This record gives sequence, structure tokens and C-alpha cells, in this order.
Amino acid sequence: MYFQPTEDSVSAPAPVRPDPRAALRGGLPDRYLTPDDIAEIFGVPLETVYQWRRKRTGPPGFRIGKHVRYDPGEVDAYVTQLKNTDRVAV
Repeated sequence: MYFQPTEDSVSAPAPVRPDPRAALRGGLPDRYLTPDDIAEIFGVPLETVYQWRRKRTGPPGFRIGKHVRYDPGEVDAYVTQLKNTDRVAV
């Protein structure tokens, strides 16, 4: 006798968190980004994101209670500004 899966024996797959980099490339995500998302997008350690915030050199963030969040539109504008500055400097 072999095992035939039934609806009860098949579990639903775990929800997959979308890649924030893909969301910025394909359009704006429908949520604010976390410091972890920013670190992943730019490929830097999380501590670097916190240093950027303290020095006011990275993408602009804002607080919601004790949490820091980033508007995807402002992050995109920050990247565009960096690209334009880099082109002018060359």
C-alpha cells in the first residue's frame, strides 16, 4: 500500500517574504522598508545603516514609535541622487 496525500496531510507552504531589491526595481512596494531591508538592498551590514542614520548620510528614515522605517520612494530618490552625483563627478 502506498501513501496518498489528502488535503489534511498537505500543509500550505510558508509565506515567502519578497526581496526588497526586486520591489524597488519593479516599482514601489506597498509597505515601508525596515533597516534590515535597507541593509539587504545596499549589501551592507545593519550597523552601517544605523551609522548612516546617526550621521544623516544615508537614505532618509523616520520613526514610528520606537521603530525606524524608510519610504521606498525616498530610498529610490536617494539612489537616483547618488547616481547623478557620481556621473557629474566623472
